[in-house]
Parts: sequence; structure tokens; C-alpha cells
Amino acid sequence: MPLNLVKLCVGAESVEDLEAWIGERLSAMRARGEPAEPVHTTRMAPKRADELLDGGSLYWVIKGNVQCRQKLAAIRPFTDAEGIARCRLVLEPTVVRTQWQPRRAFQGWRYLEAKDAPADLRRGEAGLHALPPDLRRELAELGLL
Repeated sequence: MPLNLVKLCVGAESVEDLEAWIGERLSAMRARGEPAEPVHTTRMAPKRADELLDGGSLYWVIKGNVQCRQKLAAIRPFTDAEGIARCRLVLEPTVVRTQWQPRRAFQGWRYLEAKDAPADLRRGEAGLHALPPDLRRELAELGLL
């Protein structure tokens, strides 16, 4: 079973916001002639990188709920211009919507075992994202999403 990460998606109000941000970043990278790959930079490098890259994903917490994921493509530790160790999590550009799973706020990222990860939305469930966010949040808190 693959190992995953879970992280707060700070600043995003919805999955649509995240998707728009990814699209803007990729367009800007292409315009600068850089390889267009979604990257999330974090302070710490995961020590269990091999397990994460064996089919793992980064699950995004948006507005208090895990709502989607992106598959991890690579993990690239580096040192920034100030000499601080950092890590680039290279992600697949496709955002996969998941069942909502409530999460309290936390700093950084956490490991997420596959058995504890929310399931991907099935084909017919994808329309649930059209519900108003407050209603989706309430349904998730009741365990109905």
C-alpha cells in the first residue's frame, strides 16, 4: 500500500481555486521557458520518500476538509539561496477529487496511510462538488460525504 502526505492548502477556498492556481503557475512556467510541472515547496524533506513515490499522493485540506489529491511524481531536496534546506514535492497536474474528510489545522505535512486516506469520488459522485461549500462541509461532518 502506498504512503501519502496530507497538507493544508493555504489560501484556497475550493478545489476550483487550487486547479486555477495550478493552471496559472504552469502557464507562467511555460512562458519563462521552464519545464511545466506542478511543484510544492516545503521546509522538510520526507524521510519515507521511497514509500511515497510508490504510488502515493499529496492530499489537500481545503477549508477544514481533505477534498482532493495529486499524485506524487518526485521528491527533490535542495538548499535555497539563504542556505536553508527545503524540498520540492513534484506533483502530477491532475487534481483528483476525494470524499471529504474533516481535518483540524496543523503545520507542515503529515504522513497518511492508505487505509486512512479518503476514497476518490466515483464517476457519479463528481457532481457533488456542485453543492454549496457550506452544505458539503456539513454533510462531510455528518459522515454523509
